[in-house]
Amino acid sequence: MNIVVNGRNVEITPSLRSYAEDKISKFERYLSNITEAIVTLSVQKYRHKAEVLLKANGILIQAEGVTEELYSSIDQVAEKLERQVKKFKEKLLSYRKGENKNKIAPSISSPPAEETGRIIKRKKFDMKPMTPDEAAMQMELLDKDFFVFTNDKSGDINVIYRRNDGNFGLIEPAK
Repeated sequence: MNIVVNGRNVEITPSLRSYAEDKISKFERYLSNITEAIVTLSVQKYRHKAEVLLKANGILIQAEGVTEELYSSIDQVAEKLERQVKKFKEKLLSYRKGENKNKIAPSISSPPAEETGRIIKRKKFDMKPMTPDEAAMQMELLDKDFFVFTNDKSGDINVIYRRNDGNFGLIEPAK
């Protein structure tokens, strides 16, 4: 696993780098296919933040921790990641056993929102084809409210989102 430690508004000391690498390298025993881990440490006034992004076979697992000290932020983010990785492994095992074959019902797409601002941030992701169930799992791992993915059956771009009632909605293009 390649571990990259970056700093924003903070100098990364060798002891801080080794502490972060030690905490993150333990996730290799849970997921053997982790290719890269990106650790970003930042400081803003009294707010010390640690963000970690794990990349494993097209799956992204992300967590962040904010405390008053960098070392405790790293500990906090490691605990969050551990919970997410264990949850992912459990879902993966139950999915393989066929326990979680719930179908996600497609919903009617929402009306277009009024444009009120400008684009302030752009992100690019590698999109591997996946089922809606896999996309829902990926969305939960990233702790987001929606996820854009390529449907492996139709090849179309789909959006899965979390509804207010806790269920998921799926937006598919009309043909």
